[in-house]
Amino acid sequence: MKRIENNHFQTLNDYVYKIQLTVRATAAATYIIKDNSIVNEWYSGRHDYPENSRPVDEKTQFNVGSIRKTYLALAISLLIEQGRIRSINDEIGTYLHEYKKIANGVTLRHLLTHTHGLMEERGRFVREFPAGANWAYRSPGISMLIKLVHHLSGQHLSTFMRNNVFDVFQLIETGWRTEYHENLIYNYYKDKDTWVGPNSSDEGDQSNLFISARDLAMWGYIHLTKGCLGGKQVLPKSVFERITTLQTPNTVPAHLPRNGFIWWLQSDTPLNQIGERLPSCSYQILGITGCACLVVPKYNAVVVRMYNQLSNPRGYDYLSDVRQFGNLANDLLMMV
Repeated sequence: MKRIENNHFQTLNDYVYKIQLTVRATAAATYIIKDNSIVNEWYSGRHDYPENSRPVDEKTQFNVGSIRKTYLALAISLLIEQGRIRSINDEIGTYLHEYKKIANGVTLRHLLTHTHGLMEERGRFVREFPAGANWAYRSPGISMLIKLVHHLSGQHLSTFMRNNVFDVFQLIETGWRTEYHENLIYNYYKDKDTWVGPNSSDEGDQSNLFISARDLAMWGYIHLTKGCLGGKQVLPKSVFERITTLQTPNTVPAHLPRNGFIWWLQSDTPLNQIGERLPSCSYQILGITGCACLVVPKYNAVVVRMYNQLSNPRGYDYLSDVRQFGNLANDLLMMV
């Protein structure tokens, strides 16, 4: 992929730097691919607070939080392609019998679109609302889908993704990490109550997926091109078409978010996390550490930002920030 050197996106870099200071992140990065070229690559800060900490660069890998869930989404779509899942309208209990009772009526579609209505209470899954009646960002749906991948493929999510995607697309700066390495931003794990969760498993079942900015941009690019790389169709287009198509049940009230397979789709809703000026074809995924991967097919572009955000300071409005980031990206992409 060729690189185009210019400062066209400096306004976006400046905005990301301003938010870096606001949220007291020690590290930040942006990476933009447009028309099959790298048009912006920017790094800021260090891996931790001490001045002798490693500077952020192209090898730096960030903990991306919930962005990991789109890797699970691709695994589910691949299992459909392989014929191991018949339909996302199947109930999860059809495949995992231990969920037949508590998840009665809950389909894979509900799990993939945060409309399953289950929540965890004192270590048990309980019903919060009827499946398909509402939208809520809860962890049980993700846990069930991770178990489903292992059940159907005989491989842990991390192994399945490495064998079917990471190795194929040479995503060597992507993985579930359990041990310190100088390229990883690891300052979260100094606190026993870290909000990114434990990092004791490399199976893909924890929130310890670390990715470089360029690998995350490539992740978005794989979706943008629908599995095509270097003029070759590496994975079937249908795998990506179902991921980025509206999958939210029509029983969900219109004012609630719309999702494909996990990915946020552009929608005029109060909780929408995509800037309103971005085209209707846009989709995005976000992580609690402030990382984001935005795909804009109309502009043939992928826009990534990375942070190691450790807190939400008083007065910081996350929704306003991420929408402004997207709107600014839109305005700059329009002018290229």
